[in-house]
Amino acid sequence: MDENQEFQYPKSFSLKTWLKIWPFARGMGKKLILIAALLVVNAFIDILYPLMLAHVLNNNLAVGSTAGLVPYFILLGSLVLVQVSCVYFFLRHAMFAEFYITKELRQAVFEHLQVLPISYYNQTPVGYILARAVSDTANIGDRLVWGIVDMSWGVGYMIFAIIAMFVLNWKLALIVLALMVVLALLTGWFQQRILVMNRKVRRRNSIMTGAMNEGIVGARTTKSLVLEEQNLAEFMSITGAMKKLSTKIALMRSIFSPLVFFVGSLAVAMVLGMGGAMVTEQVILVGTLSAFINLALGIIHPLTQIAHVLPEFVASQANVERVSAMLEKQPEIVDAPDVVARYGSNFDPKEENWEPLHGEVTFQDVTFRYPDGTVNVLEHFNLIVPAGATVAIVGETGAGKSTLVNLVCRFFEPTGGQVLIDGRDIQSRSQLWLHSHLGYVLQNPHLFSGSVRENIRYGRLNATDAEVEAAARAVSAHQFIEQLEGGWDADVGEGGDRLSTGQKQLLSLARAVLADPRIFVLDEATSSIDTQTEALIQEATMTLLAGRTSFVIAHRLSTIRTADIILVVADGDIIERGTHESLMAARGSYYELFTKQFSTFVPEQKEQ
Repeated sequence: MDENQEFQYPKSFSLKTWLKIWPFARGMGKKLILIAALLVVNAFIDILYPLMLAHVLNNNLAVGSTAGLVPYFILLGSLVLVQVSCVYFFLRHAMFAEFYITKELRQAVFEHLQVLPISYYNQTPVGYILARAVSDTANIGDRLVWGIVDMSWGVGYMIFAIIAMFVLNWKLALIVLALMVVLALLTGWFQQRILVMNRKVRRRNSIMTGAMNEGIVGARTTKSLVLEEQNLAEFMSITGAMKKLSTKIALMRSIFSPLVFFVGSLAVAMVLGMGGAMVTEQVILVGTLSAFINLALGIIHPLTQIAHVLPEFVASQANVERVSAMLEKQPEIVDAPDVVARYGSNFDPKEENWEPLHGEVTFQDVTFRYPDGTVNVLEHFNLIVPAGATVAIVGETGAGKSTLVNLVCRFFEPTGGQVLIDGRDIQSRSQLWLHSHLGYVLQNPHLFSGSVRENIRYGRLNATDAEVEAAARAVSAHQFIEQLEGGWDADVGEGGDRLSTGQKQLLSLARAVLADPRIFVLDEATSSIDTQTEALIQEATMTLLAGRTSFVIAHRLSTIRTADIILVVADGDIIERGTHESLMAARGSYYELFTKQFSTFVPEQKEQ
C-alpha cells in the first residue's frame, strides 16, 4: 500500500482523535482517575517540602531556636510515608492500565480483521497490518497511561507552585509566569512540526516492516534467484529514508529541550537577582527567598516533563490515527440488520435459526463489475446449477475464472440481478450461514503452525480423531502422513513449510472434507500437485463431489470431463457453456484449449 493512501487526519494535535481510544480505556476509567489523583497528591507534597524548609529557616535557624522541630520532623516523616504509598499505588495501577488498554486495542484490531473482506488482505501488505496491530497499539497504551502520569504530576506541581509563589511574593511570581507563557508558545510551535514528521516516520516504519516481512517470507526465492544484493539495496534505501526523517525529529527535539532549560534557568536567575535585592531591603526573609528559588528551580522539571510529554502525545497521535483508520475500515459486504437479528453475527451466531442448505445455485440476470473496475465482467448472466451438480470453469490464466465463485461465496455482491441459493437471495441470509456450508480448497493452501491432526481438524473443531483420520483417508492423505516422523502429530512447520506443495494440498482437501460442506469450491486445487499425487486423489475427489454442488476452477482439463456444466471464460466473459462432449463437438475455444493441453501432456507421458 502506498504511504500516501493512508487515511488523512487533522495535521495538528486533535483531542477528537485521541477520544477514539476512549472506548478501549473506559474499563480503566476509575483507575486512571485514581492514578491522576495520586499524582496530584504527590505533587502537593512536593510543594510542601520547600515551604516547610522556609518555615524552619525563618523561625528556627534565623533566631537560633529549636522550638517546634519535633512536630516538624513527625510531619515530615508522615509526608514521606504518604508519598511512598502514592508512588507504589500509582505505579501498580498505571502498569495494569497500560497492559489492559493495549490488550483491548489488539483484541479489537484482531476481531475487526476477522470481518474485513479478502480484498483488504489482497491490497494491504502484511507488514503494514502487523505494524498497526502490534507496535502501534503498544505505543498507544504506553503513551496514554504514562502521559497521564507525567501530565498529572507536572500540571499539578505547576499549579500548586504558582499558587505558592503568589502567596510568597506576587511580583516574583509574575516573572516566572511570564516566562512560562513564552515556553507554552515555543511548545505549540514545535509540537505541530514534530507531529507532521512523526506521521511520516510511522508510515516509513510500515513500509520497512512490510519489506522485512517480504524478505523473510521470500527468503528461498531470494536465494534461488540470487537477489540478496538487490534486496539489501532496497531495504537500505527504506531504512535510510527513515533515518533521515528520524534525524530531523531528533534535531527538533535537541533544539527544543535546551530552550526549555534556558527559559527555566532565566526564570531562576531573575528571581535570584530581584529576590536578593528584596532580602537586602528586608522586604522578604531569607527563608522565603530560599523557598521561592526552590519552587522556581523545581518548576523547571515539570516544565521540561510537560514539554517532553506533549511532543510524545503528538508523535503517538500518528499511532492513534493508523489504528483508528483500520478500525474504521468498513467491509464492503455486510449483512442487513434484519438478517443479523435472525441469523446472528460472526461472533454471535444464532444457529438455531439456520435453515439447511441443499445446494441449488441460480444466477438470475446477474451483472457484475469489480469495485475498482469500469467494465462489466458479467452482463445479464443467467445460469441454474441444480443441487449436487458440478460446474467446471476453464480458461487461460487471468481470464477471470474466479468471478462466478466469488459471487457464489459472496466475496463480492452483484452490481445487478441476484444470486440465489435454494431459491432465496443469498443477501437474505447471513454470510456466516453461507460460509459454514462452503468447502474452499485454494490453489496455494495455507496450513497453520501445529500438527497434521490439528490442521485437518480446523475443518470441524469438534471432530474426533477417528473422523479426522477418515477425512484424510478419503483423499488418500493417510499414506504420506503415516510415513512422517511423528505421524498424525508431526509438526507441519510455519505455513506448512515442512511439507511439499502436494502434501499441503492433500491436507487442505482433507480439511474441507471434514467440514462436510454442501457447496464445494476447488480453485485449481490440483495444479500444484504432481501427476502421481493427482492420480491418487482424482478418484477420491470425484467421490467427494458426488451429491454436493461443486465449482471447479480447472487448470488440467482432463480432471473435469465428467462435469455437468463447463463454462469457458475469456477476458472476463463466458464465451461457451455445455458438457465436455458438446463443447468438443462444437470445436470452439474449449476444443482448442483441450487439444493444446493434451498435445502438451502427451510427449511428457511418452518420455516417461
